[in-house]
Amino acid sequence: MDSLIGGEVLCGLWEGGQTRFGNTCWRAIDSSLIASASAQVLKYVFTRARPIQRNDPNAWFQGGSHYSFPSGEVAAVSSIVTPFVFEYRNQQPGVWALEALPLYDAIARMKVQAHWQTDVLAGLAIGTAAGYYAHQRDSPLVLSVMPHAILVGLRRRF
Repeated sequence: MDSLIGGEVLCGLWEGGQTRFGNTCWRAIDSSLIASASAQVLKYVFTRARPIQRNDPNAWFQGGSHYSFPSGEVAAVSSIVTPFVFEYRNQQPGVWALEALPLYDAIARMKVQAHWQTDVLAGLAIGTAAGYYAHQRDSPLVLSVMPHAILVGLRRRF
């Protein structure tokens, strides 16, 4: 997940916001910020126990350190790949292979007993919704508050 986050930020800074690919990178940054914030708020609201903490999928509103629902990691991974899938799906059908990343992460999170199935499904839904929202906007949110130099990108300055 850290590699994906670092990759989207480096991609956005390198490409800038004027190219199609760079603009999509900035949309992925928007999407991941929205999804991560949403997932974190929901974790504090629902305070569901993780499978490794308590073997009861109905253990909601436990307080303390019970932050299983929704999966923030799955939300982040799916929010990063979704803008790329929506942007390039018609010209490059192979981009759908990126969807294997959040699916792999979801299965891994359940396998290590960090999340219930509904946790990762909710994370997938949050990440996909955030990615769709970021893709549908006229321009990326982050670029609207950043200095205009970011639009150009480091690649064009060299």
